[in-house]
Amino acid sequence: MHRSAPATPGKAHAPAPRIRLARVLACAAVPVMLVAVGCSSDSGGDKKSDSASSSASGGKQASSSPSLAPAKFKKLPEACQSIGAGSIDKYVPKAKTKAGEVGKTSDPQSRASCTWNGLDDKGVQGSLYRWLDVDFKRYDSAQGLGTGDALAQKQFERAVSAAQSTADAKNVKTSPVSGLGDQATAITFDLKKTDADFKYGVVVVRTANVVVAVDYNGTGYQGADAPQTNEVQEGATVTAKEAVTAVATANNK
Repeated sequence: MHRSAPATPGKAHAPAPRIRLARVLACAAVPVMLVAVGCSSDSGGDKKSDSASSSASGGKQASSSPSLAPAKFKKLPEACQSIGAGSIDKYVPKAKTKAGEVGKTSDPQSRASCTWNGLDDKGVQGSLYRWLDVDFKRYDSAQGLGTGDALAQKQFERAVSAAQSTADAKNVKTSPVSGLGDQATAITFDLKKTDADFKYGVVVVRTANVVVAVDYNGTGYQGADAPQTNEVQEGATVTAKEAVTAVATANNK
């Protein structure tokens, strides 16, 4: 999920590193069988009747497995259209591709994602790099596995745990996010890579049988500062709300 870092940019004191930075960023369920038992007449008649009744009762119980509640959401939104243009302008200024880059998937109604990244050159004040990723996972109810909501719950827990245990992350903080989906958690942390200090804001949301995970992060190059923790948490939370709304909208059409 954390694929944001561009290649190491150049030094701030010479123009050539800016050229190299631009080049690198351009590349950043068993049938039941009933068996009739033969018995002699007279006193054996009652046994035969009891046996048939018992078999019929057993067959009825075995054939009626408990039904699962159907999944609420049947499809996912277009990932790159789930975040508004205004939010992209605000949180990913100078986005390389404002329409976003669609993630590869073999089943767009079960898995979908989109990524935006941009480098805002502030001249002598340095450059601001921002990266935003929205990821959707949808689960259907399935016999032997569970309901869509239960399966999504497991994925929600995995996603939160993965963010909290990011390799080499520092200052990891986790907090609940109220009023968002059925449950939502925000994770923030610092991560140093490509000789730059990145700030990460991750928000994971479960809305019924869909899990939405937003990863928003950034850094500063050539003298510019990395964003503040509250900035990346805000960006991740705002865009996560938009993504959750997009799920509901896609299923109301």
